[in-house]
Amino acid sequence: MTTVTNTGAASNVSDLMSTMNARKAEVDSVQADTDKFMTLLVTQLKNQDPLNPLDNAQVTSQLAQLSTVTGVNKLNATLESLKSSYQSAEAMQATNLIGHGVLVEGNKLALLEGQAILGVELASAADKVQVVITSATTGKEVATIELGAQDAGVVPIAWDGVADPTKLDADGKPVTLPNGAYTYKVVALRGGEALTDAKTLSFDSVASVTTNAKDGIKLNLPGKGVVTMADIKQVL
Repeated sequence: MTTVTNTGAASNVSDLMSTMNARKAEVDSVQADTDKFMTLLVTQLKNQDPLNPLDNAQVTSQLAQLSTVTGVNKLNATLESLKSSYQSAEAMQATNLIGHGVLVEGNKLALLEGQAILGVELASAADKVQVVITSATTGKEVATIELGAQDAGVVPIAWDGVADPTKLDADGKPVTLPNGAYTYKVVALRGGEALTDAKTLSFDSVASVTTNAKDGIKLNLPGKGVVTMADIKQVL
């Protein structure tokens, strides 16, 4: 009896098992997935039954699936790369803000030696805009800043602490209100009707920046506390 050794078939089975049991050290990448698929497909074609070959439609379908998966994987990889680049750029931008003054939503101001900074944000244009300032200790209105007509956007304001320009001191200069804490509100009118989309903005400064994978980038402000980059309305 003659014994025939089918070394080719054994080699093919070995190749197929080697492909199915990929090395643990293999990098999980789009190219690696493509290589494994193509190796499996070629092995399958080499070992197919000549009397019952693979249908062309099946092969085409498998190739189309590979193309779709490969495209999705490449898209995901690209998005992750863009996300990483954006986060790095945002972190650098946030770091550059340290020590800078900013306007954030709020209605508190501190008057010191006749100097204070505040702001308003208008979602739409207004015919008349006023900022009414109130003493934080007495609760009484002490001054009104007339801004006139304003377009939509952020309007920074430097206030000199003067409540009544006609009231002068012994040197003939306008009397300024005492140092301290004040609050304010914005009154915006268009066509005689009050606008509800006007907001007050407080002045603060960026003391430090915190960044982590979970919470993203946070700015630490002495007055407002922790805010995001989106909370910054204007950098001064």
